[in-house]
Order: sequence, then C-alpha cells, then structure tokens
Amino acid sequence: MSYSANHLANQFLIAMPGMVDPNFAGSVIYLFEHTERGAMGLVVNRPTEVDLATLFDKIELKLEIAPLLHQPVYFGGPVQIERGFVLHEPITDKAYSSSLVVPGGLTMTTSKDVLEAVANGAGPQKFLMTLGYAGWGAGQLEEEITHNGWINVPLSREQMMEIVFDTPSSQRYELTMSHLGFDPSHLSGEAGHA
Repeated sequence: MSYSANHLANQFLIAMPGMVDPNFAGSVIYLFEHTERGAMGLVVNRPTEVDLATLFDKIELKLEIAPLLHQPVYFGGPVQIERGFVLHEPITDKAYSSSLVVPGGLTMTTSKDVLEAVANGAGPQKFLMTLGYAGWGAGQLEEEITHNGWINVPLSREQMMEIVFDTPSSQRYELTMSHLGFDPSHLSGEAGHA
C-alpha cells in the first residue's frame, strides 16, 4: 500500500457502532493531521459542562460577549485534557501563533492569542473550543479503520463548517453519517474477513 502523507487529514472520522472505547463511542472527529508518524484530531460533538465564561475566567481573560459566555467547551479527546485547542474557520487577514492551517479545511490553533482575540471581539466568528485531543501513533489509526473502528468521511470545507459550527452537537453524528450515501443502520460493528 502506498502511503500519502496527510491522506486522511481534513476529513471527519465517525466512530462505528461497535466502538466500545467510552472516549470515542458515538463520536465525530475532525482529523487535522495524518502522517506516517500518526494522526491527530478533535472530537466535535461532545460538549462538556464547562462553558467559555468559566474557561476564560480560569485563564484570566475577560469575556464579555454575551452570546459566547454560555457556549460549551468540548471534550476534544483524551490526550492533554488540560490543554486548549481552538478549531476555527480559516482567517486570511491575520495569523495566530501555533496555528495549523489544513489546506482546504479548517484551522486549529493552540495559542492563547486566538482566545485573546475572541475576548476582544476580533477573533474568528466561527470556532469550537476543546480541551484535549485525539491522537494515534504510527499505523494505529489505519489499523483501527481496518478493524472497523472508524469510517472516514471526506467533505467540502463548507459542509464541514456547517456540521461543526452550525449544527447542534447532538445532531452532528447523524448529519455527518448522512453524507455517506447509505443508511447507517445497516452498518455493523463487526469487521468483515474474506
């Protein structure tokens, strides 16, 4: 099998029905990096009890933009759960330190300057804040896909933005599944062997 670096980056991963890991059962993950060294992504459909007002208070930033105060912080995955990750729309007129711009996709930023911009009303209009990320070592994600743990869903940037930023979190799994073109109830949690 020839390997194309970043071949699954900028796609969604959907946990298959047989996923037993409680960190990932029923999850939709935006994969922002996939190389021969491994993969990284953010779960986009698991809001936590923490809201942005609480988080901003903890990092000593003043957030006074009313619509954002009660926006949830999401569980991004079980790795580095004390660290914040901001998944946001691509921004062409400014750059934040520690941003990973996925060509044709969304941007992931880990630096505090993006949160400072949000607090000042000058940050990205569409963003999702997570604590933690999902990570796989070299070959691990490919093996999990082979064993029917995940299915990847390539979509346009507009479709991804609609799912991540405009769809209620409780509907993101079903909406992402609907783009596969078949009835997800026909999926099995069992890996097939010929």
